Amino acid sequence: MRRLQGRALVAGLAIALLTLAGCTTPETEPAAVTVSGEPGEAPTITYVTPLQVDETRTEQIWPGTGAKLVEGAPVLIDFWLEDASDASLVKESYSSNPTAMLLTEEDLGTDLYETLRGQQVGARLLQVSPGSGSGASDYPTVTVVDVLPTRAEGEPVPPVPNLPVVTLDAAGAPSITPTGTEPPTTLVAQPLVRGSGEQVGASDVVTVQYTGFAWTTGEAFDSTWSHGLPVSFSLQDVQAWAEGLVDQPVGSQVMLVVPPTYALGVTDSEELAGQTVAFVVDILATGHPEQAAG
Repeated sequence: MRRLQGRALVAGLAIALLTLAGCTTPETEPAAVTVSGEPGEAPTITYVTPLQVDETRTEQIWPGTGAKLVEGAPVLIDFWLEDASDASLVKESYSSNPTAMLLTEEDLGTDLYETLRGQQVGARLLQVSPGSGSGASDYPTVTVVDVLPTRAEGEPVPPVPNLPVVTLDAAGAPSITPTGTEPPTTLVAQPLVRGSGEQVGASDVVTVQYTGFAWTTGEAFDSTWSHGLPVSFSLQDVQAWAEGLVDQPVGSQVMLVVPPTYALGVTDSEELAGQTVAFVVDILATGHPEQAAG
């Protein structure tokens, strides 16, 4: 009788073990990371430290409503990067100027490329990544990325007589048709598209796309569109741009007609010496270095 009971006990244990073996242990849920804040502003990120991160994961905080990002084309982003082991800030661009890169894995790195691929302008994205195990990045990171436009976005302004007509290609790169008339003798700043963003200050660092043209021939002599990426620079370095772009809102496209009385490197060249030039400028972002320093 005892032997039969022993066999029954062994059989019962075997069945129990087989039942447990058939069950899978639930995977641990990733630690929660919460992102708050308004568009155009630096985000607030909340999580418990040290954050345990086993693999890279991404989340769309909100979708974009603008143009879809194009493989190999420029992408402009603001970002906020924290060391997730203690929530300390590593680097951010909101207080300075956004970063322009090409939408390629080579330029962005695998994780950021996969985060941005297929997104639209205006999206806010969260990327949580483990440490790489090498050097300064040997810690988990939490990054928030805002996708910014790479061309002017706003309301078209009716054209003005006696100024060159501007034509845009599919990507937004401008060309002009010369007027055949004498150029103005004073600086002209004419909006072509009026944006709705923050106004540019005289000492700001602006991020722009632009093309410069000879007034007489309409030929381009310099262009970020052909160089590949938007650029950022201080308006204090270029008097004509400082005067012409001040108070213009971000998102605007502005034609600047610059007479030869203004000092420009290009008009010091033999080819354009003493000539009036025209710039078509897309204002993508503006930063305030004096505020960042304070």
